[in-house]
Amino acid sequence: MASLDSDYLKYPERSYGMDHDRYEWSMLQNRKKVTWPNGKKIALWINVGVQFFPLNQKGIPFKVPGGMTKPYPDLRHYSLRDYGNRIGIYRFFKALDNYNITPTFAMNTKLAERYPYLLGTIRERNNELLCHGYDMDKLHYGGQDNAEETELIKRSLDGLRKLSGQDIKGWISPAKNESENTPDILAANGIEYFCDWVNDDMPYNFKTKNGTLTAMPLSTELEDRFIILNNLHSAEDWANQVEDAFEFFLKESKTSGGRILSLNTHPWVLGQPHRIQYLERVLEKLSDNPEVWSTSASKILSAWKNQQ
Repeated sequence: MASLDSDYLKYPERSYGMDHDRYEWSMLQNRKKVTWPNGKKIALWINVGVQFFPLNQKGIPFKVPGGMTKPYPDLRHYSLRDYGNRIGIYRFFKALDNYNITPTFAMNTKLAERYPYLLGTIRERNNELLCHGYDMDKLHYGGQDNAEETELIKRSLDGLRKLSGQDIKGWISPAKNESENTPDILAANGIEYFCDWVNDDMPYNFKTKNGTLTAMPLSTELEDRFIILNNLHSAEDWANQVEDAFEFFLKESKTSGGRILSLNTHPWVLGQPHRIQYLERVLEKLSDNPEVWSTSASKILSAWKNQQ
């Protein structure tokens, strides 16, 4: 067998830890312990995705998860996604309020344009909004023209800021998909944290050409759509897995410092009449525990930053 060429493992980005300079490599167990306000052990981040899936999706460069799957016009799936914004979201509001849980809403700008009443309701609640891109078919991807992506991000952020009256500081790309330029463009447009990278349980600093972002840990593994529609588990299984994660984090926090339980949820998934009880079950369990601090993504980020 021929041996590898001596230059095989020589390349510009080879370094200790990570083979890039976007963030510093570190072991979670070796980082400074975090303490949440009032000595709480778990910071609870309930992220609610409020999304618009176009009926005439282009699917460039791929069909977004949760999007249309049938030949045009796929009214079956389009109307089901719309159900979440017309009916499911109000079940969410009721459940969140019943258990005194503070949510953060990740909204597509296109939805804010099309559903002024829904946006107004969220504004009246004084909940934090983060930008979820323009719509679920406007993807950011490798090889995308830089000028095109820059215009798309600016249009998304400017639009949501104007309509909501909030100085939007957070971002989730549709499908959590990025180009190599996305973080740099986000930083240039006033974003402080983004949620596309799922390689940690705690926030970390992310370097860009335009300053530092914070990568916030919004779990995909505990996402309702991923567990129920991708992994084909039941809503009860989703609740069981969330509760298992909570119990593990609670145990880990006693020796390793505060932890974040982030739950990415969708009204068109858990807002269904046969599933809402499992969201309520999870919220009840978490709200009953005195070690839980329920708050917005930005407040979790601020508390973390103040201890770094």
